[in-house]
Amino acid sequence: MSEALAAQPCPVDPRIERWFADRDWQIFDFQREAWAAQRRGESGLIHAPTGTGKTLAAWFGAVNDWLARADDEAATPGLTVLWITPLRALAADTTQHLAASAAELGLNWTVERRTGDTKSHVKTRQRKKLPSALVTTPESLNLLLSYANHEQMFAGLQCVVVDEWHELLSTKRGVALELGLSRLRAISPGLRTWGVSATLANLDEAGDVLTGGQHVTRIRGVVPSATEITALIPPTIERFPWAGHMGTQMVEPVIAALEQAQTTLLFTNTRSQAELWHQALIRARPDWLDKIALHHGSLDRELRDTVEAMIADGRLACVVATSSLDLGVDFSPVDQVIQVGSPKGVARLLQRAGRSGHRPGVPSRILCVPTHAFELVEIAAARRKAEAGELEARRPLIGAIDVLAQHIVTRALGSTGEGGVASDALRAEIRSSHAYRDLTDEEWQWTLDFVTRGGAALSAYPEFRRVDLVDGKLAVNDKRIARRHRMTMGTITSDAAMRVQWVKGGRLGTVEERFIAQLKPGDVFLFSGRLLELVRVKELTAYVKSATRKNRQVPRWAGGRMAISGTLADAIRDLLEAARDDRYDEPELAAIRDLLEVQKRWSALPASDELLVEHVTSREGRHWFFYPFAGRLAHEGLSALVAWRLARMHKATFRFSVNDYGFELVTRSKVDFTEAELRAALSEDHLVDDLLTCLNASELAKHAFRDIARIAGLVFPGYPGTSKSARQIQASSGLVYDVLVRYDAGNRLLGQAKREVLERELEIGRLRSALQQIATQSIRLAEPPRLTPLGFPLWVERVASQVTGESWRDRVARMTVQLEKAADKKSGR
Repeated sequence: MSEALAAQPCPVDPRIERWFADRDWQIFDFQREAWAAQRRGESGLIHAPTGTGKTLAAWFGAVNDWLARADDEAATPGLTVLWITPLRALAADTTQHLAASAAELGLNWTVERRTGDTKSHVKTRQRKKLPSALVTTPESLNLLLSYANHEQMFAGLQCVVVDEWHELLSTKRGVALELGLSRLRAISPGLRTWGVSATLANLDEAGDVLTGGQHVTRIRGVVPSATEITALIPPTIERFPWAGHMGTQMVEPVIAALEQAQTTLLFTNTRSQAELWHQALIRARPDWLDKIALHHGSLDRELRDTVEAMIADGRLACVVATSSLDLGVDFSPVDQVIQVGSPKGVARLLQRAGRSGHRPGVPSRILCVPTHAFELVEIAAARRKAEAGELEARRPLIGAIDVLAQHIVTRALGSTGEGGVASDALRAEIRSSHAYRDLTDEEWQWTLDFVTRGGAALSAYPEFRRVDLVDGKLAVNDKRIARRHRMTMGTITSDAAMRVQWVKGGRLGTVEERFIAQLKPGDVFLFSGRLLELVRVKELTAYVKSATRKNRQVPRWAGGRMAISGTLADAIRDLLEAARDDRYDEPELAAIRDLLEVQKRWSALPASDELLVEHVTSREGRHWFFYPFAGRLAHEGLSALVAWRLARMHKATFRFSVNDYGFELVTRSKVDFTEAELRAALSEDHLVDDLLTCLNASELAKHAFRDIARIAGLVFPGYPGTSKSARQIQASSGLVYDVLVRYDAGNRLLGQAKREVLERELEIGRLRSALQQIATQSIRLAEPPRLTPLGFPLWVERVASQVTGESWRDRVARMTVQLEKAADKKSGR
């Protein structure tokens, strides 16, 4: 991969020059570099901070190239530019901006979008003739490729732009897009492919994945103004903090910060937290009722559109949001961003910080609000890494069989009118993508057998014979199968979403089915910033009315188990080691000095070359606290592994809890472990086999198999209006899973389910790295007299998971008082 150079200036159409001049905007060198590279027919990756003009670098590059080549500018061209966006929510805004700029340049172009929200009659028209520029999603692109005339649709395509490429890179959606792009390149061999991204570390790899290994021109954007990352220090800091707080105890200082800015985006990590913060701000400032809004992905599209328009118009003082506002949409009036809770990752923090200022030369500012004391360390750690330019890498997925199977059916369906697609040609096309460049003969033949006859175990069932293979050509000749495939294409899987709707009409959004299933009529819950009473449930709709009772629940959505990144974890360890050496350079570290001094006095703060293990005895039994700092997901697997291995050495039963810093094992058995035994329990030897043995691997894999089965076409979620519930889909996929386990144990989809459990649920790569690091560390065994500040949050995690109702909070409060009293004693005992 090479850096683009400005040594060879590119002729820029005067209309583009005037467009910038009319707005008193400077054309940056990196934009000219991108335009020159497009004129040379190159593909590339534009990496630039949010709000610095990278969208214009990609868009006007394509426009400038077309203007230089067009024989007749007055004629409306067919599809010339395909713009891929990761979110439907961004499509409308992007389409509006591209269309406006094309009209202002005097181009006779049509610019449209095609997503799941597009009206059916518009989609029908687009199938006959696509617009000059089409804004769409990976799912809609692959749906277009399933139609017989798709080659004619894309024959004149000159440029593909993939916006926010980092959001797709490490996902199955990204793999599906890779396959779609491989098809487009086969149709148009000279196709230019450009990625646009703001927060990426592994740029070379990202460009290679995007272009399928073609030469990539990498464009670096303007050097951003320094991002100002500060923390809101709480007036009082507990020396024994614990996670689980929503941070609303910080409402008053946050209100003061809101009063210092005209418009603020307040980000939370979960939708539940966003709902609670929205309510807390309204309660604190009821006079701001019309100036504080809520925005997250489960709210109805019209509600979100209204909020976005109000932000753009400067009518809101604050919008409480989740990742739904992380990307894409340009809100220039926003002059402050607040992050509630740990950002969990450096790139995520910078992405959100970039929503403020959002103009070259204007600094981005983000104020971080801790929900407990240790998050102050995480904020300081994130700032250090951000200042050093060290971001997290997004690693691409390789060889997902379920996505491959879906794509083969798509391509067979899209070529049916021509007698089918040649198997050898399709394989070559697929192998041009990064995800399948190492596809073996065995994997290819297995997948063909799977889509043509269901594989070894399902060959007796006609519904699994989706593709006909005749004379080396693949085709779909069953109209029912064609219809079902088009309805279920895509790789986005989640629990069924239920509509939330007023009894008298009007939609509020969607929540997961399993949340509504826990409620009965009359129950009150908080959603869309309102207290709602459930009236009834009919089909996939929850009918509600306004409620006034204060006791309520908050919907839980998938995606709340976010772990700190490895990059952030390394910086946290560095800061704790500095505190061990009495260096409190960061203001956040100085703020929690009392807490850290108690940790040192009773136990220790670990150095980077140490694994701290604490052994505490209480009325509950013997507690062992391990601190690898590998993140919550890796610790879930590691705790189960270590408990299982230690139980084999000593007849003991363990309970355990985990957080981002470590894990706790507790047993009533009177056992002590030698360092040699701890080393053996923390060994990398036989890691995968032992993990699969100690965990309920079969049940975990069966749950993962549900999504795989849906993507691969083994489970049909139902027709519109008769969709199956998540429970029904799980049952159907579970039956298929059991059949395969019994009659086709070597089925590659079963193997993929196990791998995904290890990689996605337990972060096996990070777990393995943690064990490799531990092997080089000394074990520092401490025996504190009581729970330490590091151990207390793990104790709380376990108590909260074992005790129902509010009684666990009372227990935690009593323990906190006891520990604080002990910490006040000079001796610490």
